[in-house]
Amino acid sequence: MQVRESTIEQELIEKLGELKYTLRPDIRDRAAMERNFREKLEALNRVSLTDAEFKRLLEEIVTPDVFKAAQTLRHRNAFTRDDGTPLNYTLVNINDWCKNDFEVASQFRINTDYSYHRYDVLLLINGVPAVQIELKTLGINPRRAIEQIVEYKNDPGNGYTRTLLCFIQLFVVSNRDSTYYFANNNARHFAFNADERFLPIYQYAAPDNSKINGIDAFADAFLAKCTLGQMISRYMVLVASEQKLLIMRPYQIYAVKNIVECIDKNLGNGYIWHTTGSGKTLTSFKASTLLKANPKELRM
Repeated sequence: MQVRESTIEQELIEKLGELKYTLRPDIRDRAAMERNFREKLEALNRVSLTDAEFKRLLEEIVTPDVFKAAQTLRHRNAFTRDDGTPLNYTLVNINDWCKNDFEVASQFRINTDYSYHRYDVLLLINGVPAVQIELKTLGINPRRAIEQIVEYKNDPGNGYTRTLLCFIQLFVVSNRDSTYYFANNNARHFAFNADERFLPIYQYAAPDNSKINGIDAFADAFLAKCTLGQMISRYMVLVASEQKLLIMRPYQIYAVKNIVECIDKNLGNGYIWHTTGSGKTLTSFKASTLLKANPKELRM
């Protein structure tokens, strides 16, 4: 049975609405996105910026460097206002990501001097585009969507380098029945070839390691607002030595959660065992840093 891409997109948007995302059919271009981002930024930081200040702040935070943008998204930042007074601000509520505004935009277009691209679905966290979802018709391998994203990013002057799209953290691709996710990165860590050497892509899975393939089930398991906030804030790793973003594999995420629970309930000592190359070091490192950073919040 042939299922149109537009039908898959509309079904996903309806699902996101059920997950309590705010639907924003009005955000279709750069100007609308920037207006919405400004509104969220000013409300979060309890400040009213002049037009000149907002323009200058945008110029400071928009960057072609994916790693730098990822740091800006997660940290408290400094800005000097026109009168010389300092402003410390965050783009999102970094203390409790669940308390941000989660919105969904679709058929978003960016027109630059060199590119004219359309993006199927964007998930905004406090007005910041954090996740891009590219969809294909049922029967088309979702790897074609991956290739399309890589092509878009390789275009000179593309929206990922010139606009708020520089803050995209994760990409999701699906043809409704097969769904994958992967982290955004700078060009040297973002190439797609037959071996997937530089672009590790994952299918999400349940705790028993059964794959979650359908986009509807994936949305329930991965895209629920608090879950997505945790995926970006807790289960992504910024590797400073390589200027690289990593998203943890499903079993690593469950392992970290179990380690935290074990410590919270004082269940005794334990160990991490798995095969070579499975990510044991990253799992233990992430669990340790999360507990050290905010032990009370992480005890679930």
